Amino acid sequence: MGKNLMELTDANFASTVETATVPVMVDFWAPWCGPCRFIAPLVEELAGDFQGQIQVGKVNVDENPRVASRFNVRSIPTLLFFKNGQVVDVIRAAVPKDQIQKKIEDVLAK
Repeated sequence: MGKNLMELTDANFASTVETATVPVMVDFWAPWCGPCRFIAPLVEELAGDFQGQIQVGKVNVDENPRVASRFNVRSIPTLLFFKNGQVVDVIRAAVPKDQIQKKIEDVLAK
């Protein structure tokens, strides 16, 4: 994983995301998902662009079904935005970088 990009699992999700002192964007994905591969580089770029302001994590839904189920992730890619341990926004699809960036900016402004 790159800078400001962490792998999240069923085991470390709660301790990492729910106790974070900054907002967290979580990318729910799977290796076989074409749209997930499309947004992966965008998520990585934004992780770098917003380093120090947000944390960014990735959850492989095939390997971590409990956390995906807990947050009702039924389609991928899904991006969940957490602030103070709570989901505050969501994107359910592969969208352009500017749309993801706008969500990040909105979450930071809340």
